Amino acid sequence: AHVKALHMSWRKDHRRAERGYHHGNLKEALLEAALDLIAKKGPAGFTFADAARSAGVSPAAPYRHFRDREELLSSIAQRGFEQFESVLSAAWDDGRPDTVTAFERVGKAYLAYAREEPAFYSAMFESGVPVDSNPTLMAASERAFNIIRAAAERLAALTPPGVARPPALMMALHIWSMSHGVASLFSRGDSSRRKLPMSPEDLLEAGVLIYLRGLGFPTDRRPGDTAPGEKSKSDQRSSVPPAPPPPPSSAGSAAAGKTAQPASPPGPPPGPWGSSRK
Repeated sequence: AHVKALHMSWRKDHRRAERGYHHGNLKEALLEAALDLIAKKGPAGFTFADAARSAGVSPAAPYRHFRDREELLSSIAQRGFEQFESVLSAAWDDGRPDTVTAFERVGKAYLAYAREEPAFYSAMFESGVPVDSNPTLMAASERAFNIIRAAAERLAALTPPGVARPPALMMALHIWSMSHGVASLFSRGDSSRRKLPMSPEDLLEAGVLIYLRGLGFPTDRRPGDTAPGEKSKSDQRSSVPPAPPPPPSSAGSAAAGKTAQPASPPGPPPGPWGSSRK
């Protein structure tokens, strides 16, 4: 009878422990614990058992939801890419109100995400998890990158006349590389961020301007300038044709015998960063 009582007591304790593993949501508790450890120690600074201990469960409990530590990191990276896609998509806003303005917002949003979500950003790019071996993670990362690619395609379409149009994918990869470099070195939200004599946003903008200038894009943008192929706000508000020119004055009539000088042809239309080069 004593043995039976002990057995029943063990079963009650075991069921209590089982319920404890699922207090709230064990999977979410493990993800949150791992994110906290990444923020403190980096993605390589903790073990699977550390994540379990931080979540308040036994070392065996995480295996209910994750095969190993790598799968736990993959889940965090996937969630990070999903958030990243949402942030970049909102910033791009399908290129509204114009390509250049939306493109600048995407760059700022990229840096802001790295600064505000350093643990997710680190899991996404620094955990060493092979993205191509996890189809779900690969799809999430590709969707995020496709926002940058869409912006690059729209920007490439604004190539000035007489300039070879660069491949949009090449532009997307180059701009992504610059954004990631600035974000990783200077726009992080953790202690590894390096100091700069300027803001990370200014550094990224300067790098992109130099890059576009090398491709042949004019980069001396002025307020109110409109990229070729895009209507200005005033053009979008009104489609009323311009008024006819006024009749010639008497002074003009007196000079009617002189040969009129043709108007000088307009210069090339402005590039994506505003007015044309001189």
